Amino acid sequence: MQNTVPSRNLYQTVTDQILDALNSGPGSFQMPWHATGRAASLPLNASTDAPYRGVNVLSLWIAAMQHGYPSGRWASYRQWAHLKAQVRKGERGTLIVFYKPVPPKDGEEENASPRYVLKSSHVFNAAQVEGWSPAEVSSDPKFDPHAQAEAFVGATGARVRFGFQHAVYRRDLDDIEMPSPAWFTGSSTSTSLEAYYATLLHELTHWSGAPHRLGREFGKRYGDNAYAFEELVAELGAAFLCAELGIANVPRPDHAAYLGAWIKVLGGDNRAIFKAATLAQQAVEYLVGIATGNRC
Repeated sequence: MQNTVPSRNLYQTVTDQILDALNSGPGSFQMPWHATGRAASLPLNASTDAPYRGVNVLSLWIAAMQHGYPSGRWASYRQWAHLKAQVRKGERGTLIVFYKPVPPKDGEEENASPRYVLKSSHVFNAAQVEGWSPAEVSSDPKFDPHAQAEAFVGATGARVRFGFQHAVYRRDLDDIEMPSPAWFTGSSTSTSLEAYYATLLHELTHWSGAPHRLGREFGKRYGDNAYAFEELVAELGAAFLCAELGIANVPRPDHAAYLGAWIKVLGGDNRAIFKAATLAQQAVEYLVGIATGNRC
């Protein structure tokens, strides 16, 4: 069922959900989009197999984390019914949002810019239904997520240099500077390679925002709102890429300092998380397009 709710309320509802998740773990470096000991998968629609996108990925990741859902499959009540499954009585759905085109008004030019209205729906996780089981998926024993990630980064053409103390995208040189892979350390829930690739994909997301690529604003100085916002975009972009590539996205200790800034940015603008997730999704699609040769 689609809901017609004032857009302001939808923006605020989703923003509050993200803020609650961010506020739930002060003092820890783990964000809602981080995985613990495993690679997070992008949530998929159980009826269409289509991946959810943008801010909906965050909402569904958070719901799965909060409720302990082991499945990444979601669908609306009607979609589950179409699949001959029944949502259990008393289960509550998770809010997702989407933009629906607005039909042109009478007399409006055919080539006028399209207009959209924000709509919402609720979806239920596979763990909330009875009478459905996913199709068997055979895993490829030869699949190496780290080799795939290395090939992906190489295919983008990004110039990566090693031996530096910190990981950073140098906008002035258009280089990604990284510590040597051997310098990364693992933890009880992650390997050193996972830490390395999660960091590299974060910087690669920054790289996508250069003026001659996607042209995002980077901020004037460390700690200002634009700087913190770009860091949030890169965090989300890395999370989406890690999920695409089967890499566990582990927390970066240096980003604990951004938690307060992110909370401030999101608290002051209930559309900020929508914009950040949209830009992160755009970055991922741009990078995938380059790597696969399918960029328009």
